[in-house]
Amino acid sequence: AVPSLPYMFRSVEHMRHVMDGPIGDQILKAFEAHDLVGLAFYDSGARSFYNTKKDITSMADMKGMKFRVIQSDVFVDMVNALGANATPMAYGEVYSALQTGVIDGAENNWPSFESAKHYEVAKHYTMDQHQIVPEVLVMSKASWEKLSPEDQAIVRQAAKDSVVKMRELWDAQEKKSRDIVEKAGVKVSEIDKQPLID
Repeated sequence: AVPSLPYMFRSVEHMRHVMDGPIGDQILKAFEAHDLVGLAFYDSGARSFYNTKKDITSMADMKGMKFRVIQSDVFVDMVNALGANATPMAYGEVYSALQTGVIDGAENNWPSFESAKHYEVAKHYTMDQHQIVPEVLVMSKASWEKLSPEDQAIVRQAAKDSVVKMRELWDAQEKKSRDIVEKAGVKVSEIDKQPLID
């Protein structure tokens, strides 16, 4: 749960560095207590805010705005702490809620923002990367224990090797999605997130 805390990582590169190192190894090992074998960390992008109203260049700009979040105390508390109003809502309702003004914005990564077509109604994307959550590749411990030590080593190495390709594919999809939404007129704003990280 710790890697999913808001502003835990400075950047995607920082998340990858941490999860590829000793801390990541400790987290993978912790899955054994849940009858799982942690094999590797994949990428699911950086979640950032987008909205229908205005460019957000500081978190103060979010004050009073309504942002859709998933039903999660962490997300609700984060958005409310930033001065906005968290509005838990099913993902399938977000497009029409943005379109009708039920909410002012939402948050997600580039590929999700693009594939859900939220960019058609939300023309302001703020690169705050408030959540950069690694996806975890796991295998059931029962299945793992049926493998010989040699096969376990092969599976573990294949999992590690797959990370490079997965990240390459993810990065390409992020770039493609960002290009699509920017060509459609979405304005991207940067903010100084260091105070939030501190």
